[in-house]
Amino acid sequence: MIRNYLTIAGRNLVKNRAYSVINILGLAVGMAVAILIGLWVNDEWSANKHHLNYQTLYQLKMNQTIDGYRSTGDALPFPIGPELKAKYPDFKAVAMCDWGSTHSLIVGNHRFLKSGRYIGPDAITMFSLKVLKGDQEPLNEPYSIVLTDQAAQTLFGQQEPIGQLVKLDNQTNLKVTAIVAKQPHNASLQFDYLLPWDLQLALDKGLRAYVTNWDNSSWACYVQLKEGIRPENTNAKLKDLLVNHLANDPNTKKIRKPEVFLFPMEKWRLYSNFSNGENTGGFIQYVRLFSLFGFFIVVIACINFMNLSTARSQKRAKEVGVRKAVGSGRQQLIGQFLSESILMASLALVLALGLVGVGLPFFNTLTEKQLVFPLDNHFFWGILLLFTVFTGVLAGSYPALYLSSFKPVTILKGSVFIGKQAALPRKILVITQFTCSMVLMIGSIVVYQQIQHGKNRPIGFTKSGLISVSASPDLLTNFNPLRTDLLASGAVSYISQSNTPPTALWSSQSGWEWSGSRPEDKAVSFKTIATTYDYLKTMGIQFKAGRDFSRAFATDSSGVLLNEAAAKRMGLKEPLGERLKWDGQERRVVGIIPDILMESPFHRVSPMIIVFYKDWVNVLCLRINPALSPSAALAKMGPIFDKYNPGYPFDYKFADTEYAKKFNYEELIGNFSVIVTVLTLLITCLGLFGLASFLAEQRTKEIGIRKVLGASVANIWGILSKDFLQLVLISCLVASPIAYYALGQWLKAYSYKIQLEVSVFILVLLLALLITLLTISYQSIKAALMNPVKSLRSE
Repeated sequence: MIRNYLTIAGRNLVKNRAYSVINILGLAVGMAVAILIGLWVNDEWSANKHHLNYQTLYQLKMNQTIDGYRSTGDALPFPIGPELKAKYPDFKAVAMCDWGSTHSLIVGNHRFLKSGRYIGPDAITMFSLKVLKGDQEPLNEPYSIVLTDQAAQTLFGQQEPIGQLVKLDNQTNLKVTAIVAKQPHNASLQFDYLLPWDLQLALDKGLRAYVTNWDNSSWACYVQLKEGIRPENTNAKLKDLLVNHLANDPNTKKIRKPEVFLFPMEKWRLYSNFSNGENTGGFIQYVRLFSLFGFFIVVIACINFMNLSTARSQKRAKEVGVRKAVGSGRQQLIGQFLSESILMASLALVLALGLVGVGLPFFNTLTEKQLVFPLDNHFFWGILLLFTVFTGVLAGSYPALYLSSFKPVTILKGSVFIGKQAALPRKILVITQFTCSMVLMIGSIVVYQQIQHGKNRPIGFTKSGLISVSASPDLLTNFNPLRTDLLASGAVSYISQSNTPPTALWSSQSGWEWSGSRPEDKAVSFKTIATTYDYLKTMGIQFKAGRDFSRAFATDSSGVLLNEAAAKRMGLKEPLGERLKWDGQERRVVGIIPDILMESPFHRVSPMIIVFYKDWVNVLCLRINPALSPSAALAKMGPIFDKYNPGYPFDYKFADTEYAKKFNYEELIGNFSVIVTVLTLLITCLGLFGLASFLAEQRTKEIGIRKVLGASVANIWGILSKDFLQLVLISCLVASPIAYYALGQWLKAYSYKIQLEVSVFILVLLLALLITLLTISYQSIKAALMNPVKSLRSE
C-alpha cells in the first residue's frame, strides 16, 4: 500500500514539475532556516549543561538599594568565601573568583597574552573540570598554574607541560600542575588558565587590606549546595549576611538593605536581567523570538503547499471521484495525499541539508558562534526525521482533508466547480503569509532605526584614533620615560593613565559627601574613573566649565571632575570649587564635563566622578597623532613598548572597535530579522508566483473572451492583480497592530529609544504592494498577451 502511495506520488511530482519545484524549493528554504535556528537555540539552551553539578551550582548575588533603586549585582566582599565555608553547612563547595584578566605568560623567550582567573581550589570539582593530566586538585599549591589543553599546546607545543615553569607578568615563576579540557564556547566560565586564589594575596600586598573588609564588594563567589538542600531555605539564612557584618553603619540596614541570594546556574545564560531587585528574564527573549521566526517561516512554506494544492483541486477532483467510485475510502485518500506531501518534504529536506551545509559558516560569522552539523548525533537525526514528518503532515493536512471530502457523484457529473470552494481558505492562507511577512518587515525597519538611533547618539568624546593598552607593573613604573619617548616619536599626541578603558566603566563608589548632602546620600553610588594628567585631552572631551587636572597646580592631586549628571544628582548649582569628601579626604571640583557615553548607548548616562588617583590606574589611553595613519603610528609605538614592557607583547584595542561591540545584540536581532524577512518574502513570492500562474491558467477562456470584447492588456492585468492586492491590504490591517504591540514591548527595554512612526507602516504597505505586483505581473501580462484564438478554439 505504502509503495503504491509513493509510486503515485512520484508520478504526480514528475507530471507537475513546475508546481513541484516551487513547493520543494519553498519548503527547503523554510526547513533550512528552521534547522539553523534550531541549532542556534539548542546551543543557547545547552549552555553550562555540560557541568555534572549543573543542578546544584549557584552564583551569589546581592540586592541593595542605591539612590532609591533596588540594584542587583554580582560583586561581593572578599571575606564572604571563608565565612560561608566556616559557618554554613548547606554548602558542599565554595569558590571565590575574580572577574578575569589578561596576563603575560612567558615560556623561554616566547611571550603570550592569555586570559585567566584567580579562583578557589574547590572550582575544579565544583565545575567538574576535566583534568587531562596532572594533579586532580591542582589549585592547592600557591605558586602553580592550571592550563587548558589549548593553552598548553600554544605555550609548549609537543613538550610535556606538567612540571614546567611559566613566568607570570615577567615577575613570578609558576609550576604547571594540571591540564584541563577547554570549556565549550557556550560555557559561562571561560579561561585559558586558572591561578590559585591565595596567590593574588602573595603577589599584591594591597589586597590584604580587603581580607576582612565587608564594605568593599569587588569579587565573585560560586557555591555548590549539598544534595537535598532547598535553595529557598539557604536564601533565608544568607539574606542578612552583610547587614550583620556592617551593623555599625546605620545606612546599611536602613537605606542600602543588602540581601545576599543564590542565583542558579540554569539561569546564568538566559535569565541574567534584573529590574528593581526582580529577575526580568534576559537573552531568553531572543531565544523565544528566533524560535518563533523558525516556526513562522516553516508555516509560511507549508502555506504555499496548501495554497497550490487546493488551487489545483479541480484537476485532482476527477481522480478522487474515480478512486472513490471504485471503492477507495476516505482514509486511503488521505494517506495518498499525505504520502505525497511527506515525499515532497523529504526531498525538500535533502535540499535543505545542502543549504545548511553551505550557509553554516556564514551563519556562525553572523551569530559569533561555533555551531557544527552534528552528523554523528542520533538524537539530532531523530528530531530531523520527526521535523520532516511534521512539516509534511502540516503542509499536506488541509489539502488531504479537503480533497478527500469530495463526493464522487457530484464530481463525475462535472456540475460543481471545486476550485471556487477553496477560494476563501486560500485567501485566509495568503493573508496569513503576508501578515507574517509584513510584521517581520516592520520589525526589521524598526530594529534598524533603533540601532542607528544609538549609533548617532553623541558620545561626548572622540573614539576615532583612540587606543587603550592594559598597563602592566612595568608600564606603570616606567610611565614617565614611556610617555616622553612616545611623544618624541610623533606616534601619539597625548597619553594618559586610567582605571578603565575608553568604552567602559569598571568601578562605582559610594561614600561621597557634598554641601547639603544628607547621611543617606553616602549610599549613593557614582561611576568612578581614576586618572592623572591629560585624560580629557587624550579622550577628546570638551569642558562644560572649569579645566582639566594640571601639573601647574599641586592641589589638583586631590581634585575631581564631575559630569553633568553627577552635578545634577548632588543638586550643585555652582559646582566649580565645591568641596567634596570621600575616603576620608577632602577633594575640590575643578571641572565639569558633558555626560560622555561610555556604557550602553541605549540607556541614560550614569552620574560619574573622575578622581585624580595615581595608585589606582591599570590602563593606558593613547591618542594617535592624526598626521599619521594608524598602522604607521603603531609601527613606531611597538619598539617603545617592547623597551619598557619586555614581558608583554604589544597588545592594544581601538576604542571605535570596542564601542561598536555595544551594538552586538541589537545588530544580531537586526541581521536575523532581515535574513528571515527576505527568506519569508522569497517563499511567499514563490507561492504567489505559482498561485498566479495557476489562476491565470484557470481563467484562460475568460481572458480570451474579454480580449475579443475589447479589453486591453492593462484591463486584464488589473483584473488578475486586484484580488491579490486586496489580500495585501487586509494583511496590512492585521499586521500593523500586531507589530505595533510587539515592537512597543521590545522598545520598553531601552531608555534611549525611537518612537514608532506611521511612516514605517505606510512604507511596508507600499513595499508589500510593489513586491506583490512584481511577483504576479509576469503571469498576468503573459496571460493578457495570449492570442484569444488559441484559448477559445475548443468553444
